[in-house]
This record gives sequence, structure tokens and C-alpha cells, in this order.
Amino acid sequence: MPTQEEIMATLKQVFDPEIGVNIVDLGLVRGLDMDGTRVHIDLTLTSPGCPMGPQMIRDVRAELARLPGVEKVDVDLVWSPPWHPSMMSDAAKDELGYDEELGLGYT
Repeated sequence: MPTQEEIMATLKQVFDPEIGVNIVDLGLVRGLDMDGTRVHIDLTLTSPGCPMGPQMIRDVRAELARLPGVEKVDVDLVWSPPWHPSMMSDAAKDELGYDEELGLGYT
């Protein structure tokens, strides 16, 4: 079974196709649980109506299924708290030009 660090590194290979940043740095991965050969991910989206949600869920399942020892991948969408750009990593904020101090969102 892979480690939590290996799973998170693998999840960095999954990108939000509209934003072009991986789901880990976007702050979309809200939970990770491992139980034997099963991995459970709690995932949020940048908005409830995100049209790329189903694709990202498929990508999460496909990437994690490639890891040795993973036989089942469950993904649950969670909406609380709602996603906000402040949840992104500093690297993602820099890449997207988000200035938290200005409170203006993407610059």
C-alpha cells in the first residue's frame, strides 16, 4: 500500500483543466483515508456547478488505481466549507496571480 505522501504526490498529477493547476495545490483535496487496498478521497470543486468535476473524479480514480497496492478508489464530493482561492498553496497563488492581501481574487 502506498504512503499518504505517495498518494498526495500522485494526486498532484490531476489538474483542474479549466484552471491548469493540480488539485492538491488548488486545495481541492479535503480528506484522505487509507484502509488496506482501499483509498478514500474527499474532494471539493471550485464551484458546485463546475463542469469539469466528473472528469477530475475520473482522473483521480485513474491515477490512484495505477499505484501498486491500490485496488479500490472512492471519491466523495464535499461542499463544506466552500472552496475559496485562499485555500490554494502559495505556489498556486503565485502561478495564478492571486493576491490575498488585496482581496481582489485573481489579478
